[in-house]
Amino acid sequence: MFYSFSISVFPWPIIYRYLRFFICVICAMGGFLFLPHHILAMGEASKFAFAQLEYSGGNWNPRPHVGKRLMWELTKRTSVEARIDTVIFRADDVKIFEYPFLYMSGDQEFPPFSEKEMSNLKLYLEFGGTLLIDDCLGKSDFGFDKSIRREIKRLFPDKLLEKLPKDHTIFKSFYLLNQAYGRTIEKSYLEGITIENRAAIIYSQNDLGGAWAKDPLGSWEYQVIPGGETQRSMAFRLGINIIMYALTGDYKQDQVHLPFILKRQM
Repeated sequence: MFYSFSISVFPWPIIYRYLRFFICVICAMGGFLFLPHHILAMGEASKFAFAQLEYSGGNWNPRPHVGKRLMWELTKRTSVEARIDTVIFRADDVKIFEYPFLYMSGDQEFPPFSEKEMSNLKLYLEFGGTLLIDDCLGKSDFGFDKSIRREIKRLFPDKLLEKLPKDHTIFKSFYLLNQAYGRTIEKSYLEGITIENRAAIIYSQNDLGGAWAKDPLGSWEYQVIPGGETQRSMAFRLGINIIMYALTGDYKQDQVHLPFILKRQM
């Protein structure tokens, strides 16, 4: 799903990256299968990475320890192999095309992205990338939320940021959930921008990062209200669901998998 080449302008550096990738795959199929098992390991480069978006102005990193804890939980609870350390990119960096998932956070208003940042980010989303936007403040039409809605409108002027339904694949990609969670519950739902039946942008105003974050000494950085530790657990489940959705898309929409998902409800 992630490699969906439907563009009108040829981004030659990106095409070159994918060309090298497919050549490596062909080589692997043709010869590497005969090598000893330990040689096949690709190390850190083959693992899922928590990629975070850096931007100018405002506060792009209000929860600096968020990615490390979520990746630890992801590897513990699923079969996904993940890097623990966060990788950071700006929106105009072509390296974001190497990562299927991108996290953006903030709690303040910020200035508009440059045209280069906008065009690169739009291409990333149209290629199949998934952007999770995490509003740590949660106040509608104020601060970070005001800036985000402005930038999304610039990205996709013909699309609406819409409420994702409770039966959306995101709420059952790994755990079965019935609403959105976070450090707070400002909104019981997620919003999103859909491209070809895929939620390319997922927007939470419940401060997911605040529920995930631990300090370097291993203590939770923020209290979770109003639901306490049960709500924190659900916020982790939602984070894992979002990552699994970014990796698998609508695969779990198939009802044949429902009994397996129901086992994870408790």
